[in-house]
Amino acid sequence: MRFVLLCLSLTLSATPSWSQEALGLMAPDEVSSSGLLQHILPRFSLKTGIRVIAEDSGVMSLDQDPSGDPVFARDGTIYHLHIDEDSARQMRFRDWLLSDIGKRTIESFVPPQGTPFRAHFEVAATKKALEIDGDTTRGQELSFTHCGRCHVIGPQNRMNGLGSTPSFAVLRAMPDWSERFQAFFALNPHPAFTQIEGVTEPFAPERPSPIHPVEMSLSDLEAILAFVAALSAADLGAPLQLQ
Repeated sequence: MRFVLLCLSLTLSATPSWSQEALGLMAPDEVSSSGLLQHILPRFSLKTGIRVIAEDSGVMSLDQDPSGDPVFARDGTIYHLHIDEDSARQMRFRDWLLSDIGKRTIESFVPPQGTPFRAHFEVAATKKALEIDGDTTRGQELSFTHCGRCHVIGPQNRMNGLGSTPSFAVLRAMPDWSERFQAFFALNPHPAFTQIEGVTEPFAPERPSPIHPVEMSLSDLEAILAFVAALSAADLGAPLQLQ
């Protein structure tokens, strides 16, 4: 009798608990009608004890908005999961879908019609276009005033720049030119003599600027960015081919 009770206790402890409220999942019609959710949701629930049901107004959603996590694809369409990052149960569902076992579960589903869903696919990176609202004319003046002492800005000061510093045209040709200019004050040697209003700390009294300091505001920096964005990049030639 004690053996029977022990077996019953172990069986009950291994059974998933459904005491928590089910998580709702919204999905497009083409996903809901395919049968995929009926295939994967019970398997996730059996594994974790977290019940997820497909409904029209769920707390989680599947759609094509790339701001979510890409979880599966079909016929060139990638579906993204949107969850509340503060919910441990929703995060567990997301992590399961992205795990190896979750991917295998998705790809093991054979739809009665149409092509299968894929859980292994490439997501093309989309780079947001740089939005700059600065005054290019003012940016040109500020560039010659503050940067022209070291950098060649254009034909007007092509003989005045330091040979060890790249010209603005060369910097403009670099793939990360915007990041370089936006954070130039943090890149050596600029921190030693540059002050950005409201951003950088004042120079320590015992370590003053070794040269006349460059002092500007964030709007000044935005104007310089606008000027540089309009510059023609230097032709740096083809990359070196190493034999």
